[in-house]
Amino acid sequence: MIDDRLIVALDVPHAVAGLELAAKLGDAVNFYKIGLGMLTGGGLALAQELKDEHGKRIFLDMKLFDIGATVEAAVRGLAQFDLDFLTVHGDPHVVRAAKEGAANSDMQILAVTILTSLDRGDLDASLLKAGDVQELVIERAARAFEAGADGVIASPQEAALIRALPEAAGRLIVTPGVRPAGAALGDQKRVATPGQAITDGADHIVVGRPIWQAEDPAAAARAVLAELPPL
Repeated sequence: MIDDRLIVALDVPHAVAGLELAAKLGDAVNFYKIGLGMLTGGGLALAQELKDEHGKRIFLDMKLFDIGATVEAAVRGLAQFDLDFLTVHGDPHVVRAAKEGAANSDMQILAVTILTSLDRGDLDASLLKAGDVQELVIERAARAFEAGADGVIASPQEAALIRALPEAAGRLIVTPGVRPAGAALGDQKRVATPGQAITDGADHIVVGRPIWQAEDPAAAARAVLAELPPL
């Protein structure tokens, strides 16, 4: 059985490097995240090739944020690529617009709560609402669900609290900020191990550098999968 709970972030410079990495990973990975950094390096073409020619699932991590009409138009355009997940910021007006744009497709809209690279000091510097980061994440997740989000992006440290929300029933929780035991944290501040994230309620975990920087990426991916609870 293919284990789609692991999503590998293709945080490499361009589509050619992405295809090379996917070739190294082979059957070990079935789900890939393509982010904003890849957009000018052929990211959408890479998404199409991985999906159409290799049968992979694709998470397009654009974190869209704009006025409603612009978000709706952008999502409608992206929906034609028949991708699996698309991220937008979790502000209710953005989520509602994104759901309108995705209405005639199977693409699921995931709302970003608070980026896993941010802590309270970062939020203060951005003049964002005072309060405990976890409480703000839970509040943003609930509001995103109420606005129609199919799921949320949240750190694994908040996964259990979000899963406990009544609004979270039947919705997805996708967690970046996942680091295998012993891996470097990089720029992530709110982290957990793969097994802990799934146990705490995440449906999918996103792992990048610990896999693509490994000497043997496929072995690293299988090691992450081995840390997960049985399907």
